[in-house]
Amino acid sequence: MVTIDDLKTSLRIDGSVDDTLLKAYQTAAETYVKNAVGVDDDVFFEQETVAPLLDAAVIALASGYYTFRTSLSLVEAYPVDLATNSIIAQLRGVYADYLADKGVFDGDKPA
Repeated sequence: MVTIDDLKTSLRIDGSVDDTLLKAYQTAAETYVKNAVGVDDDVFFEQETVAPLLDAAVIALASGYYTFRTSLSLVEAYPVDLATNSIIAQLRGVYADYLADKGVFDGDKPA
């Protein structure tokens, strides 16, 4: 899970003035990524091959929220960056494989 210190390192922030703001952005970014992948399965997101992708997407998105704060205004809209979209697409594919390994597509096991 991404921490405020992870975001501060990514953004090269030393102080604690924006900690509350960064926490809100971290939470919003994690929720966005999980919703975009289409799953809220902690077991899936804690896998060794998945957790780093989730963290990278959350850091990229939360950092974007912080850096381009105007993207959250009602005046202009800025798209989610390509790195985040790419990672979300990868996570969707990994999740499909995860479900297939559980037999969900065989019709004999629930998700």
